Amino acid sequence: CYDKYLKAAFKEAATKAGHPEWELPDNAGTYNDTPDLTEFFGSNGTYLTDKGKFFLTWYSNNLITHGDDILDEANKAFLGCKVKLAAKVSGMHWWYNSPSHAAELTAGYYNLYDRDGYRPIARMLSRHDAILNFTCLEMRDSEQDAAAKSAPQELVQQVLSGAWREHIEVAGENALSRYDSYAYNQILLNARPNGITNKGVPKMHGFTYLRSSDDLFEDTNFELFKIFVKKMHADQEYCSDPAKYGKELKPLKRSKPKIPIEDLLDATTPMKPLPWDEETDMK
Repeated sequence: CYDKYLKAAFKEAATKAGHPEWELPDNAGTYNDTPDLTEFFGSNGTYLTDKGKFFLTWYSNNLITHGDDILDEANKAFLGCKVKLAAKVSGMHWWYNSPSHAAELTAGYYNLYDRDGYRPIARMLSRHDAILNFTCLEMRDSEQDAAAKSAPQELVQQVLSGAWREHIEVAGENALSRYDSYAYNQILLNARPNGITNKGVPKMHGFTYLRSSDDLFEDTNFELFKIFVKKMHADQEYCSDPAKYGKELKPLKRSKPKIPIEDLLDATTPMKPLPWDEETDMK
């Protein structure tokens, strides 16, 4: 947001808000700084002040509006085609357990303990009947460096819960190349947080596995991968008819009317994540 156009846009917005003296933050540190080493993200930092809150709201709202505009153009382009639109939301899980959520805020996800930064995105996607695609589904907190205060499991649960509460479909992917049962079991749990349904259909709309490689096709790894794929389908045999599987693609309809930003921001009210089982029922 530091190019000349967004600088001018911020100045205009700040002036309209009665603060022509406000500038974009210059105290947020550099790429490899820890939050506590910066004035913006440190204890009682700028992010907690009126100026900081104004900037973060402006920044995140601009990105949500931009995403909304891009999806609207995509909807026009693919109108009537048998496709589903989707938007990928990044999994910024490091510093999730720090008060400032510095990595998320830097990326434009204005998410704090008292503010949900993801459900407004899901609400925006709902007008396009679009899928929210999230990452790091294979990660567990115990595998992360404690110094980074990383919490991928809690982040996944928050984002997915918010999307399901907004009644949109959720898809996912793994962030790292993994070939082990621990990662596969975590993916299975996130795809089906409360076990299989009567028809064996996962709660998650779809999953993209990353990635095809020589390591994946090594004998032991590939045998385990085939088991994982079968478990993702609740041990059901291959179904060639998408309609029977509940995934029939229908012609894309025109997006619903634009949702006012005030209504999107109503979704920032934090809510407890939906219940998650401790472990998958389909190991």
